Amino acid sequence: MKIKFDQVIAKLRQERGMTQEELAEKLFVTRQAVSRWEQGETMPGPETLMQLSKMFKVSVNSLLGSPYQLICQSCGMPLVDELLATDADGTPNEEYCRWCWQDGQYLADCTMEEMADVCASHMGWDDPQEAKKFMLRTLPGLKRWRKQEE
Repeated sequence: MKIKFDQVIAKLRQERGMTQEELAEKLFVTRQAVSRWEQGETMPGPETLMQLSKMFKVSVNSLLGSPYQLICQSCGMPLVDELLATDADGTPNEEYCRWCWQDGQYLADCTMEEMADVCASHMGWDDPQEAKKFMLRTLPGLKRWRKQEE
């Protein structure tokens, strides 16, 4: 069963012991707006989604019911909210994991070859050389490494 925004936002709010009124005040919207979101009648705009993402420390992707499988655009690791990097302003960054990106910059200044070595060492494959070959085929398609080639 696919989880939708209305279910996600209600769950996040309730887990933090917030009323609809309290959430509305933090977002500078009406309680009725929050109620309509939780009833599935309307959706907040992009700016409010970003505020909710930052407030609840989850990705916008998660707020929307996780319609996409996110992967780190530096190392290729599948991303879940607990592993998301954060930008300098504390907003979850949906492009990178916390081991590759922090405060708006890459944590390690490395080559693609070095990244492949690090990733391969954590993959748990029986043949480390096959893991490295896999990473060397995967990394060039990721945002961090495409930028270097352009």
